[in-house]
Amino acid sequence: MHRSSLLYVSTAQDDLTARARLRDAAIEAFAAQGFDESLRAIAARAQVTAGLVRHHFGSKQALRAECDATVLERYRRLKEESLRVNPGQVLNHLPTSRESGVLLLYILRSAREGAQAGRQFTEQLINEALALLDQAVSSGLIVPSRNEPARARYLILQSLGALVLYFALYPPKDPEDFSTVVKDYYGQIALPTLELYTEGLFADPGYLNEYLASDAAHIPPAGSAGDTVSR
Repeated sequence: MHRSSLLYVSTAQDDLTARARLRDAAIEAFAAQGFDESLRAIAARAQVTAGLVRHHFGSKQALRAECDATVLERYRRLKEESLRVNPGQVLNHLPTSRESGVLLLYILRSAREGAQAGRQFTEQLINEALALLDQAVSSGLIVPSRNEPARARYLILQSLGALVLYFALYPPKDPEDFSTVVKDYYGQIALPTLELYTEGLFADPGYLNEYLASDAAHIPPAGSAGDTVSR
């Protein structure tokens, strides 16, 4: 290989590393400070010049799109890992890492933002949840639903609603302390969530049976949920 070729390979690898570093810095910046954070501030966090951000991504909108995709991929990976955890190991796998905190706050910012970008991100989260629920049903971890898309949508909207309200009432003292943020949040919700999802809430199925017998049971769910699936 010619010296010029070696130089090109080295430069290309450095370029990829710089792009990834900028993307991760942007994810942290958006999580901690919101989507109004400037490209200059993101560049400073990554210890590069602002011009390098435009060199790699062209625009803040393109940078945001790549951050969204990366967050969703990391969210999927963490959830897939949690599906493989033995119940006896659950305490060792509660999301308390710094990365989990970054994802939590990024998702919070997206939900609070609303508008087209927020709606699109939420729909992507719902699609990810639907795929993960399908895996969990297939493995016997959770029971099937009469309407899997509607359940996925409800779980995400419920989770996002709780997330937005919790941080509105109890904003973190230091949004940059991602590990503490996620540890405090899951410390509040872990027990009631596991209890509710495992043992249920109503003592008898009367309310559900009445609903299923009514016309309301045939109203399609809101959003992009698909066909009803019978148990």
